[in-house]
Amino acid sequence: MNSPYQEITALLSIDPAAAVSRLRTTAQGGDPQSQLVLGQLLINGVGGRLDVREALRWFRVAADAGVPMAMNMLGRCHEYGFGLPMNYLQAASCYLHASRLECDWAMYNYAQLLAHGRGLERDRAVAFKWFRLAASRGHARAMNFVGMYYENGWGTTPDPHAALEWYQRSAEGGDFRGQCSYASVLADQGRIDLALMWLKRATTTATPRFLAELTIVLKQSPHEALCAYADELRNSAAQQKSHLPRSPDAFHESQVARTTVSF
Repeated sequence: MNSPYQEITALLSIDPAAAVSRLRTTAQGGDPQSQLVLGQLLINGVGGRLDVREALRWFRVAADAGVPMAMNMLGRCHEYGFGLPMNYLQAASCYLHASRLECDWAMYNYAQLLAHGRGLERDRAVAFKWFRLAASRGHARAMNFVGMYYENGWGTTPDPHAALEWYQRSAEGGDFRGQCSYASVLADQGRIDLALMWLKRATTTATPRFLAELTIVLKQSPHEALCAYADELRNSAAQQKSHLPRSPDAFHESQVARTTVSF
């Protein structure tokens, strides 16, 4: 028997507006999970309506009901100023609370604040511990950062072997940043065919801005096959250029992959 959430998930691909309407009904009925999901859809404009203020309201309600991911999303609203003034310190408080409730996304987001000194004193050693904790729970994006910290010796002893293992785990976990990081190491090792395979996987899910940066890096590669793939990416981007408005959930991160270092 299908659950209500399976039905709503199916409806999202057919009629997003109807799915949002259905979720709003269950959210108003007091279901915390519906409140969280409704907020996530609203903040991304799913169903044709982007409403960060209503999203914020539902995140607060669900967070008050004890939903860790809702507390994490409330932190995102504080961090990026969605529906309220930007406040890194409040964001950090939300992330830490949700992290203590075993939310891997909150662990990752808290680590990012620590890593960049946003609202908190910069502390790469503590950030590394939170990235590791999130990664140990299967968070593929955090795995990529664990790899970077091991490779560069940020807050830990440099360990190239461990870095490669974490990049591979991130890649296999489906994170396009990790796939590019892993491909970069493979290219350094001269394993160009395998590197190209992972790059092609990454470009199926990477954001447009990441692809634009990746194209520039690849064009500077000493490897002919990677330069040729940069041209392929550039031509594809020109043909598929979109003018859709930017969703507020398209969060920017610096140093998102090892591709900023090598190819």
